[in-house]
Amino acid sequence: MRQMITGNGAAAWGARLSRAEIIPNFPITPQTAIIEGIASWIASGEMDADFLPMESEHSVMSALAAASSAGARVFSATSSQGLMLMTEMMYVTSGLRLPVILVNVSRGLSAPITLWSDHNDVLAQRDSGWLQIFCSNNQEVLDSVVMGYRIAEKSEVLLPMMINVDGFTLSATREPVEIPDQGEIDDFLPAYNPEHTILDPKEPMSVGGVVFDEYMYFRSQQRMAMCNSKGVIKDICSEWEKLTGRGYGLVEPYCLEDAERALVISGSESAILKYTVDKLRKDGEKVGMLRLRTMRPFPSEEIIDTLSDVEEIGVIDQDISPGSGGIIATEVKACLGRGVTSFIAGLGGRRIGAEKYEQMFKRLGRDVEEWIF
Repeated sequence: MRQMITGNGAAAWGARLSRAEIIPNFPITPQTAIIEGIASWIASGEMDADFLPMESEHSVMSALAAASSAGARVFSATSSQGLMLMTEMMYVTSGLRLPVILVNVSRGLSAPITLWSDHNDVLAQRDSGWLQIFCSNNQEVLDSVVMGYRIAEKSEVLLPMMINVDGFTLSATREPVEIPDQGEIDDFLPAYNPEHTILDPKEPMSVGGVVFDEYMYFRSQQRMAMCNSKGVIKDICSEWEKLTGRGYGLVEPYCLEDAERALVISGSESAILKYTVDKLRKDGEKVGMLRLRTMRPFPSEEIIDTLSDVEEIGVIDQDISPGSGGIIATEVKACLGRGVTSFIAGLGGRRIGAEKYEQMFKRLGRDVEEWIF
């Protein structure tokens, strides 16, 4: 079934098709329409799930952790300041190795207040132990939610996943999205049947108790699970491609086979950058793009492999770590072991556009940080 739906609608469909059972929620712009859509389906009987309005985002993540610990498949969504309020429980959820799926509809952090998208909210959680997927279009939003459960629930992973959707750019924009048949998804994603011990009132146990010498052991297991997730993501994406014809991976290379210059980007702005690459290619310029689809696990090997023959590289950050620079550029430099041109652009949702991407390609070749206004 093909429909014109928003990114928020695609996220809601992902949760519905995945048969999420518990939906704790708290409204915040621009993600509220995800929860409203799910609430409507539950009220009409089209979706069998428990809808739990909470008093804050901190409570939402607490409820997600509790329900997942009891063996339920859970889902919720948030944005910006709401994600910041979840921070304490984000670490708890990943530390308890719970396969929670959360959609973050990214929005610049205040103050001052903006309603438009940048990536500082999601990247502020990069060290919390969550898998992170950045979507480029609404179809990828739906697909990533469904695949996310298969990935997160794998015994060799068991980590929560955050799926990032650019606020308004995707969340409020309608695009054609193929909605799979429920029977196909049921075959691809069976009912959640955790292999690990779950909470049971008949057999009380302590969860997340105090440890001292063992704490480092638990953290090493968490890191191992993150490393394991790379192979799992590739395998699940391969299965999804066989089912739907839509292929994904850790990164998306574009026109890099013979590229001499390339820009690295994440999120929905990659669509405009692709247009720019095509335009410059028609003029005979050997340029390309690398979209980072996963931020955690960070696709170091894929970045090295795809960019090894590219002479001049730039990284576009829709984020800023004051006193350090672009967050993604710092990590790309570390894995490549050489300088790249770091561009800070699109903060607070400021429009970038093809003209500015052309400027960036012209400015490559220096290990500097440039702000593009």
